Amino acid sequence: MGSGPVVRPARRDDVMAICHFGEEHVRAHYAPLIGEEAAARQVRMWWHETNIAGAVARGSVVVADDGGNLAGVGQRGLDGDDHVIYKLYVHPSHRGGGLGVRLLDVLIGQLPSDAERLYIEHFVANERAGAFYEREGFTVDGIEPSSTGDPGLGVVWRVRSLR
Repeated sequence: MGSGPVVRPARRDDVMAICHFGEEHVRAHYAPLIGEEAAARQVRMWWHETNIAGAVARGSVVVADDGGNLAGVGQRGLDGDDHVIYKLYVHPSHRGGGLGVRLLDVLIGQLPSDAERLYIEHFVANERAGAFYEREGFTVDGIEPSSTGDPGLGVVWRVRSLR
């Protein structure tokens, strides 16, 4: 077949694999950008079983399933009334092949039909993510400086109109 990974809603039995994906790939991705300590903190805060299991139970996580191995993870949620993508990660060996766009499209397809905007956030230091979101029609809405004073740890908020 060779059609590549299947993007589908995450199931309860994916939770530990998603946690491991975060530990292995998210930490490695962020360490050179924001430092080992901050990268480890991101994984501890957002990629633990309680957080992931809750998001999976709410139906807000999608995975790219490559024959039983995770090739990518996406997670959406709400910040007040705003729809936000909180996670969108592709395994390094699958980058550049359109999988990020597929994950994004499935997440957008799950939004209510009356959703007018979609927000994403990423670290200032994560320029690769910034370029990806720019290509996908997200424009900078604002930058939250980091409480640490490290400019790379600032959070870029981007928005895309869905209308």
